[in-house]
Parts: sequence; structure tokens; C-alpha cells
Amino acid sequence: MRTLSKSKLLAYRQCPKRLWLELSRPELRQDSAQTQANFDVGHRVGDIARKLYDPSGTGQLIDPQVEGFAAAFSRTKALLNSPQPVFEAGFSAGGALAFADVMQPVEQSSTLQWKMVEVKSSTSVKDYHRDDVAIQAFVARTAGVALASISLAHIDSSWTYPGADDYRGLLLEEDLTSEAFGRDAEVKSWIADAQAISCSASEPTKGTGPHCSDPFECGFFDYCSSQEPQAEYPVRWLPRIQAKELKALIESNRSIDLRNVPDALLNDQQQRVKTHTLSGEVYFDAAGAAADLIAHKLPAYFLDFETIQFAVPIWAGTRPYQQIPFQFSLHYLATSGELTDQAFLDLSGADPSPAFAQALVAACGDSGPVFVYNAGFETARIRELSERFPSLKDALLAINERVIDLLPVARDHYYHPSQQGSWSIKKVLPAVAPDLRYDALEGVQDGGMAMTAFLEAISPKTTPPRKNEIETQLLKYCGLDTFAMVRLWQFFSCNNDLVK
Repeated sequence: MRTLSKSKLLAYRQCPKRLWLELSRPELRQDSAQTQANFDVGHRVGDIARKLYDPSGTGQLIDPQVEGFAAAFSRTKALLNSPQPVFEAGFSAGGALAFADVMQPVEQSSTLQWKMVEVKSSTSVKDYHRDDVAIQAFVARTAGVALASISLAHIDSSWTYPGADDYRGLLLEEDLTSEAFGRDAEVKSWIADAQAISCSASEPTKGTGPHCSDPFECGFFDYCSSQEPQAEYPVRWLPRIQAKELKALIESNRSIDLRNVPDALLNDQQQRVKTHTLSGEVYFDAAGAAADLIAHKLPAYFLDFETIQFAVPIWAGTRPYQQIPFQFSLHYLATSGELTDQAFLDLSGADPSPAFAQALVAACGDSGPVFVYNAGFETARIRELSERFPSLKDALLAINERVIDLLPVARDHYYHPSQQGSWSIKKVLPAVAPDLRYDALEGVQDGGMAMTAFLEAISPKTTPPRKNEIETQLLKYCGLDTFAMVRLWQFFSCNNDLVK
């Protein structure tokens, strides 16, 4: 029988087909950029955890990729005979193998025992974490480790980084010993079932569904979905699928076509998507859109932010996963129709927040609507800035009072079949203004790419020419976001000849 790693057992828990494909057809796996980013975050949190659990630096790190698995298991066994922290300790027993993030010595009744800590980059304990620690506990104890307890450490999102590489308080521990130790029978059954699948010559039968992204995004989704009948008008184009009957229908037939979804199960917005997708006709309530905007007179501002977040904060005064704005674009439309623009972008590597807040207040003036697309994002960032910089609080919150959201205007009054059920600006813009295209931009074409570009730009390893190239790409991308809003405002307010 094959000895399975913890990651393979968790893959089985998500989907038996995923496990089989990982073992038998790994070349089909296509991990997204977000999946890779999550791996990188996990490594960073793991690095910090080693410093937190071994402040004196006396611990030992095991690297099975360098040492080899057999040597890693042997060295682990030897190290657990003496009281020092051990990181990535390896165990193999009961048909499975696992590596523990942290092993801390515990003296009990003159006998050396161990506390295991699994470190996660999430901000809470998830259900799959409970499976994770159950596997860890089973393998370690079956291998003969004197395991006194097992905990899961996760990030405390309310903690504020004080600076100076002081990360004490970043992690919160939750003791899962009783639960994990009581699940040995379950873990044994998972191992047995997973081993049976690993020995199978044929691919398990399993359709796509919610499990494809829960709890992890599966890299085999494209392959699996390509094996299924493809609907001409996929049901996934329906927005906000929440009704129980509609969910049940979709679950029973993942490849169902919009044409086969009963109208009685759809709300008004979903019905509009179905009707105009199938007819190929554009829906535009021009009068309603114009009426929503008529009260907001020129001059007007059009604003968009780009942000970055870190699981492990790098700037004092910030929290884990806090969205830190590093860039804004602002287009200003005068009463005369003259359009001007300005931007803020900080690629110095220092906290951009103070300069960002000051520049934003200066750029937005004292009056006039401030148009955004999906207002909750920008207004939340402005509130956070107002809390961090009390001297600018009144001015920042005054901007929020002027914010007007263009997303509800688009959602309530416009739909083009090419949107495929989405009202993101990147879907609406090509329909309204086909001459503007995000995919024509070089380098940075969406928010995720902007985050990646920012991280590259502030890296000490990035050369000045490359940094300049990134700066140009970021400015063009964010500038297109706000110019897109100008064009949407122009279209929805029926002022097609105003902008000069």
C-alpha cells in the first residue's frame, strides 16, 4: 500500500477524484496565481512562527526536500529524545506521513512529552483544519510520539503590528487536543479509503460542484469540467444564486442550461439576465439611469483605489490582511466638460498610507460628487484611513459623504448579454465603450495583477528600469478604471457629447 501524505488525505477529504488525479495525472493540475500566492503566504507565516516559538534560536529545523524523507524521519526521532523546539518534524505510521509545523517539549512527571502546533495563515479555525490536526495527531501518536497536546495557531486579525520586527501577538492558539485525539477511527477510515483509491486503475466518477472550491480551489477544475456536457448558456451566469429551490436544481444538474431553468425560480434580476442572454438583446433603461444621476451635478470626481494586504504586516500601525491603499487615480470633470486627471502612487516600500491620505484630501476638493464603482470598498478604506490619521479624519469622512456609487445604476438599468451575469466594471465597460479594453493593457490588467506588480516594485531585488516599467503599467491600469467610470457616467446620464 502507498503511504499517503497529509496533503493527499486532505485532497481525498475534498474529493476522491482530486486525490486520484494528483497521484495518477498530476500534469493536468493548473494552480491559479491566487493558489500560489496562498502558498507563499503560508511560508511567510511559518517563518514568523518559528521565531515566535523559538525566540532563543535553539530549535532545529528539518528539511525533507534536502535531507530526504527517510533521513527526516530518522532525525526527527533522534531530536525528540532531547528538549528543544523542532520544526517540520516528520512522522510516518499507519499508512500515512505528516510533518508538524512546531513541536515544543513539555515536561510532565519527569517524562519528556511534546506539544504539537499547526500554524495556519487563516484568521480562524476552519472545519478542514480540524481534519488536518486529527491526521497529524494520529500519525504522530501511531509513530510512538509522546504527544501531550495539539493546538492550531491562526492569525489574530485584530492585532496591530508595532513595528521593529516584533510579531508577538500575531498568532492565536486554540487547543484541539480532545477533539483530535478522539478521531483516530475516522482518520484510519480516511487512510484506508484513500489507499484504495490510490490503487485504482480507473478515475473515480465525480462531477464538478461546490466541492471544487471548498475548502481549496482545485487545480483540476478545468480538466474535470471539460469532461462534462457544456451548456451553451451556463446556469452559473445567473447572479446571486441563493434561493433553495434554484440551488437544489443546479446541484442536481450542474450542466443545466439557462433555457431549462423555470422562470418561477428566478428573481427579477436573474430573469433579466436569462431573457436578454437568450435573446441577445441589450437591456437599457436609459430614463431610469439618467434619473438616478440627474441630482449629482458637475463638477464631479471619479475615483479608484489599488490596495495591498499582508498576512504578516510589514508596516507599523497596520493589521493582518488589512487593505492598505498604495495608489489612486482621479479624473475630474468640470462643468465645461473639460476632463483632467491626477494620480498617486507610492512604490518606495514605506507605508504609503500617510501620503496617500494627504494626497486624497487635496485631490478631492471640498464639493462635488465623487463617483466610484462599488462604493463599499473605497469608503471602507477611507474610514480606516480616518481612524489611523485623526488630523485628517474630518476631511476624509467628508469625502465619504460625497461618494456616489455607479454600480447600482449599472445593475438596475443596464445589461448586455456579453456580461454573462456580471456587473463588474471589466464586464460592463466593453459593452458600453468597446474602444476601451483592459486586455489591451500591458502587464497589469486587474486588481490581482496590480498587487503582484506592487510587491515586485517594492522588492529590493527589482532593478530601477523594471520598477519604472511597473510604475507606468500601474498608472495606466488605475487610470483606465477611473476613465471607464467617466465613460459609464456619460453613457448612463445621456451626456454623450459633454466630455471634451
